[in-house]
Amino acid sequence: MRRLLMSAALGTLLVAGCDRGSRPGNIDKPAPQFVMGDGTRTVDLSKLRGRVVVLNLWATWCAPCIEELPSLLALQKQMPDLAIVAVSMDQDPDVYKRFLVEHHVDVLTVRDEDQKVNALYGTVQIPETYIIDKQGVLRRKFIGAQVWTSPEITSYLSKM
Repeated sequence: MRRLLMSAALGTLLVAGCDRGSRPGNIDKPAPQFVMGDGTRTVDLSKLRGRVVVLNLWATWCAPCIEELPSLLALQKQMPDLAIVAVSMDQDPDVYKRFLVEHHVDVLTVRDEDQKVNALYGTVQIPETYIIDKQGVLRRKFIGAQVWTSPEITSYLSKM
């Protein structure tokens, strides 16, 4: 009986302490604004108001990030009105730049070695992607690699 009660208590604590996954507390609230530059490019999220933003937090050493990259790039070609913004947490600028060239990354991306954007959004694992509507409101969070060109995702984005 004691073991059962301990298990129930532990389960309750784990559930209470879990991140809300794709429905975090800041959904339906204004997206945290930021200006991020890496010496090559600059992203000012407020200047993207009026467009749906797909904010992808990633790194070159992250296998799931690399796995989803081709579909993210294809999404930009399929839906050019979207503003796809990729924020990398890479520390080494040379590795980052080489990766962009080798993988033909043509979406707007910046390197955030201090992980300021990750902290601002409460990101604890990558890839994480946030969908921000045309009014600058955070509407959805995706955790892990996605197939960005799937009918479910493209239908969702096209309705925004």
